[in-house]
Amino acid sequence: MPRNGQRWNLRIGAAQFDLVANANAHVAILNQTGGQGVDVPVFPELSLPRYASTLLTDDPARCVIDQDGPALVFIRDACRQISMVAVVGGCLPNARGLGLSALVIDRRGDICATYDNQHLDGPEKNWFVPGEAGYLISVHGWRLVLGICYDSSFPEHGWAAAMAGADAYLVGGAFPLGRSDKRRAIYFPARALENTVYVTFANFVGGHDGLDYGGRSVIYSPDGGKLDEVSDETTAIAMADFHAETLRETRETLRMLHDRRAEQAPIHTTSANSNGL
Repeated sequence: MPRNGQRWNLRIGAAQFDLVANANAHVAILNQTGGQGVDVPVFPELSLPRYASTLLTDDPARCVIDQDGPALVFIRDACRQISMVAVVGGCLPNARGLGLSALVIDRRGDICATYDNQHLDGPEKNWFVPGEAGYLISVHGWRLVLGICYDSSFPEHGWAAAMAGADAYLVGGAFPLGRSDKRRAIYFPARALENTVYVTFANFVGGHDGLDYGGRSVIYSPDGGKLDEVSDETTAIAMADFHAETLRETRETLRMLHDRRAEQAPIHTTSANSNGL
C-alpha cells in the first residue's frame, strides 16, 4: 500500500477485443497486461456475456453472470495470481430486475464491487433496470469511479464522479462505427477536461450481431489530452500511467471544480422581436 498517504503512479489498461471473446480471452489479456505492469485493466460493456442484442431480446436471463461460476472463477484466479484489479462487464440480477453491470475483481480474486449502468440506451430499457447509485473504488490510493457506455453521454454523471472525489472515470462501452464513433471522440476528452479527471474508455472491435464496433479504446489526461489510443481494427490494449503530480498541477491550473457555483443562476426568458417582426 502507499506509504504516508502518498499515491503510487497507477497504470491503467483499456482492453479492446473482438466481441466473440470469452473468459479465456479475458484471462489472456489479464496475463498480457499484468506482464506490462498494468494495475487495473478495464474491459468493454458486457464483455463476458457479449453484447448480443438477439440473445438479450430472446432471453436476457441467459446473459446473467454466475459470480461463482467457472467463467468468472478463471478470471478471479488470474487476478489473484497476477495481483491486479480488473473491471469486467456482465449482467447481474438485483431486487428490481436485471442490471447491466460492471464487476470489480480485486487482487485477492474477490468481487469487491458491482456497478449497474444508470443510463440505459434504446432497447436496453427492455432488458435491464437502471442502476440507482454510482460506485467509487480505491486502488493504491487512487479514487476511481465507474461508468458504462451511455452514462458517458451525460456530463452530470462524470461531474458527480468528480464531486465524489474521483481522480479517474473508467468506462466500458460498446460503441459501434458511425455516429457513436463521433460521439466517442467528443465525450471522453470532454469528461476529462470539464472534471479534471483521468478518463479511460474500453470498447469492442470487429463485427457481431449486425453491428461493426469502432474500437479506438483510449485514455485521456485530466486536461483532455490523449495519452494512448489503439486502432479501430485489432485486439489491443491502450495503456497509460496516472501521476498524482499531473493531477494536482492540472487542478491548480484548471479550476472548474473549485469555481463552479453551488447553484446555477436562473435563466430569464424574453422576446427579441420588435415592431411585429
